[in-house]
Amino acid sequence: MQDFSMLINGVLALFDQPMSLLFAVLGVTLGVLLGILPGLTATMGVAILLPFTFGMDPVPALLMISGVYFGGIYGGSITAILLNIPGTPAAAATALDGYQLTRQGKAGVTLGTATLSSFIGGTISILILIFMAPLLADFALKFSAAENFALAVFGLSIIVSISSHSMLKGLIAGGIGLLIATVGLDPMSGYPRFTGGFNELMSVPFIPIMIGLFAASEAFKSLSETQAARSSASAIGRIIPSWSTFKGLIPTILRSAGLGSFIGSIPGAGADIASFVAYNEAKRFSKNKENFGKGELQGVAAAESASNGCTGGALLPMLTLGIPGDAVTAVMLGALVLQGLQPGPMLFAEHGELVFTVFAGMLFCYLVLLAIGLASLRVVVKIIRIPKAILTPTILSLCVVGTYAINNSVFDIGIMLAAGIAGYFMQKRDFPPSPIVLALIMGPMAESNFRRALSLQGGSYDFLYTRPITVVLLSIALITLSYPIYRKLRSKPKAEAAADTISGH
Repeated sequence: MQDFSMLINGVLALFDQPMSLLFAVLGVTLGVLLGILPGLTATMGVAILLPFTFGMDPVPALLMISGVYFGGIYGGSITAILLNIPGTPAAAATALDGYQLTRQGKAGVTLGTATLSSFIGGTISILILIFMAPLLADFALKFSAAENFALAVFGLSIIVSISSHSMLKGLIAGGIGLLIATVGLDPMSGYPRFTGGFNELMSVPFIPIMIGLFAASEAFKSLSETQAARSSASAIGRIIPSWSTFKGLIPTILRSAGLGSFIGSIPGAGADIASFVAYNEAKRFSKNKENFGKGELQGVAAAESASNGCTGGALLPMLTLGIPGDAVTAVMLGALVLQGLQPGPMLFAEHGELVFTVFAGMLFCYLVLLAIGLASLRVVVKIIRIPKAILTPTILSLCVVGTYAINNSVFDIGIMLAAGIAGYFMQKRDFPPSPIVLALIMGPMAESNFRRALSLQGGSYDFLYTRPITVVLLSIALITLSYPIYRKLRSKPKAEAAADTISGH
């Protein structure tokens, strides 16, 4: 009850500061624009804004930065759905079904579902942040290197679920992603591996590869087609899904929001991991498993509610323990210090009123996100009406500009184009690109934490079966990997029996 009364006081204090509300609106708007542009991530937006907050009052400064964070995570879904260009790594999961729905003429309702799911997931995560911060932060502290390794393995096991056409091809693509993930500095010794003498490869160029696999490959495919695919332009239809449709998505949204908040509270795990894990769980619980990857609203709702649910979760360890949950909150940690606020348990004791005012402002940011999202979709959705002769070069230009903007590197553009060409030929042979992206995210996390856990145990593998959380996560990963194989083997005799019956007739 004390937290609730402090939140009410925070709401009242917030509305006494109109400039704070204005900066929150500005932050969300900038965040959505950054999220739409491939390569310009929420992390980059927060980092760019950080120097401008110096000298500002703490509440408007923190709300503008929070708005950029929330808007950036949501904005990546727009181009993922319309053009198969994930504006952020987390939106790669949204693109799996979102773009297929656009090709079916359902761009409007898909974007509306993504917006509503983002709003609900983000709002739930902030409420969890407000009322359950001490509990979740304490649980997240139990995650050592062993638990983080098990979480990464569980993430890698999802490759099977997102390989809709062929499990074997998905595993091959995942293996390629894991091989690429070994390029760069050794996580333990810091020694360069497989860089070929190129300093640019000291870290895996993840964003250029993702832009190439999803966006540039789609542009190359569009260039190779002789006829413009614009059939969906006249079938945009309604933006907000009907109640009968949305009602069936609510359990998925709530479950994914909770899952995203939990994963976000684990230091090192971000919105990209949360969105893929939630997508997998949505498929596991769904009665329409075969529709995932072909155009399923549940997949979009799960990915978006989880990635936005991750925002409040990532703020949990940062505010209560001073441990950033992801790259964005690491930059936000700097913003707090810049304002003379030291994250940790004493933050709530010494600056409780300010903290709860910021919490109230974060809830306001998500209301702004909902309003801006729904109001702008009618305009944004017209992107798919642009003739292919204009749209395709524009997409390629955005890919080049977005890639260059990350590190101001021409080398990264070459990586992006190479990944685009590879992605084009992968599409021709029905190899899914998503397992590569997932492996690039999870691979370094799995390797570094496995080797760290092994080092802490003096070379013993005991941590694999003596730590309860690790055992549970690895068991779930094993089930996730083996269940599709079991289901396929089980259905084979039935298919053969049906074929025999038909041949008998």
